[in-house]
Amino acid sequence: MTASVFFMGAAIIALALSINMTLAWLIWRATRNSGWIDTVWTFGIGAIGSCSALFLFREEPGFRGWLIVAMALVWSLRLGFHIARRTAGITDDPRYARLVREWGASASSRMFWLLQNQALVSIPLGMAMWLAARHPQPNLLPGDMIGILVFAVAVLGEAIADEQLRRFRRKAENDGRICDTGLWGWSRHPNYFFEWLGWLAYPMIATDFTGAYPWGIAAFAAPACMYWLLVYISGVPPLEAHMLEKRGDEFRKYQSRTNVFFPGPPKATIGALK
Repeated sequence: MTASVFFMGAAIIALALSINMTLAWLIWRATRNSGWIDTVWTFGIGAIGSCSALFLFREEPGFRGWLIVAMALVWSLRLGFHIARRTAGITDDPRYARLVREWGASASSRMFWLLQNQALVSIPLGMAMWLAARHPQPNLLPGDMIGILVFAVAVLGEAIADEQLRRFRRKAENDGRICDTGLWGWSRHPNYFFEWLGWLAYPMIATDFTGAYPWGIAAFAAPACMYWLLVYISGVPPLEAHMLEKRGDEFRKYQSRTNVFFPGPPKATIGALK
């Protein structure tokens, strides 16, 4: 891969992401349910990653190209339909709803540019899929096996966390309570943790540690970007602010005993073991 191919690929992926988030904005304008934004984003990332793996500056996708397509589709379809099902049962996403209230009359234009910023910071994600698919080594490498294993653990872990939360919320006796069972007793955001973990799979596949494919190292920008977004920007901070407003002291108690992101034993358990 040459520098010109790398930057042209980045530009094409950026344009596709911008179009995708414009579609998300239009759907939000029509429905006023911002939950559909994340649905469109998820399906769009999967489609863009798949198309880049198959068609972007290559004649034959090879086994890695098809591997990345399979991974992109498994991830995006699983997560996308989960978010869509959740969105169909709500009137709005509280994270976006708070922003819309604060923006007032300028909400429409500011939402458009917020979503374009989301497209911008999603470029490393699309690039990681493309770079992994373009790895020139035709044979299966240890990094491929590690990447597949990491991806499988991540998708399964996120699906389990989502299902545990869904079942908890379905029980009438849990109305108003905070889910702290299963994976949610080890992390306040296990779904976010496994989502981040899944993006580590692509650099594992993309990177050639012999130095034969130096562009693959750039794929590590994907998990770095996803960690930054989830932990500091659009994931943990607005969701925890919403939960503190809604649940108050109960959520503060949950915060005091449960890790915020990386799973670990509850702090009360650790204290009891000493």
